[in-house]
Amino acid sequence: MNNLERPQYSFESIRHLDDNGQEYWSARELMRALGYAKWDNFIKVIQKACRSMAATRNQPYYNINDWLPEVKKPIASGKGKKEYITDYRLTRYDCYLIAQNGRPDKPEIAQAQTYFAIQTRRQELQDIEERKMARIEARYKYSESDKKLSTIINDHEVTRSELARIKSNGDKVLFGGNNTQQMKEKLGINNSKPLADVLPTISLTAKQLANEMTYINTERNNLNGFSPINSEHCANNQTIRSSLTQRGIKLEDLPPEPDIKLLQKELKNNGRIADRQNQKNLPKE
Repeated sequence: MNNLERPQYSFESIRHLDDNGQEYWSARELMRALGYAKWDNFIKVIQKACRSMAATRNQPYYNINDWLPEVKKPIASGKGKKEYITDYRLTRYDCYLIAQNGRPDKPEIAQAQTYFAIQTRRQELQDIEERKMARIEARYKYSESDKKLSTIINDHEVTRSELARIKSNGDKVLFGGNNTQQMKEKLGINNSKPLADVLPTISLTAKQLANEMTYINTERNNLNGFSPINSEHCANNQTIRSSLTQRGIKLEDLPPEPDIKLLQKELKNNGRIADRQNQKNLPKE
């Protein structure tokens, strides 16, 4: 086993998972893995990492307790009572930053820097891929809700052209006065391309929810014709928009995302998407 392989065994062996499946490390255990014998010496490394963190955030100082969750670890006491020592719960990035601020002459520090740099980058790439998958899934769910909403034309006295107007009017409410066509122009996409193919996940989820609400209330309240269904759809989009704007989110201001079909092709080539998933029909708008 070479030197670069040793950290993988050492650092992964002290990795913990909480009840939610989130990984973390103990600062006390990391101390030993990095070759430090005394907590008083290691806490100085953590403080140095705090100053480094403060610099990245343009803050004069970054207190340890502002950065790291403190935990109290019980220890055996010869006095017959339970005693506790201070420990900190660390993320993978926390470990990387601490290792970056350790003594460079210590071989454990050099190995840790290499290990956590590789692992942190690997996690970043995995997070990016998972966000892509989440967006593709949101696009598909919106597509399914759009198909469901389209079924109302058969039983609720709505023509296809009226349904298109209902959807566009809903977009106009959801996107702050921009209907479907105007949003395409705003985002600079081709008129023949579905708007949803370039929307971020949150916008797709908002549109899906509005569709589901309109479908349910149309069926439950037996709404018929353009006017009542249009009013229902606009009201649902307004409810969703109000919730988002209260949190400072305006969907019309979000930049377009990469073409969803290109993402599907990319992830299919990477083996992350099966042909069946890739070939799901997405409706034109």
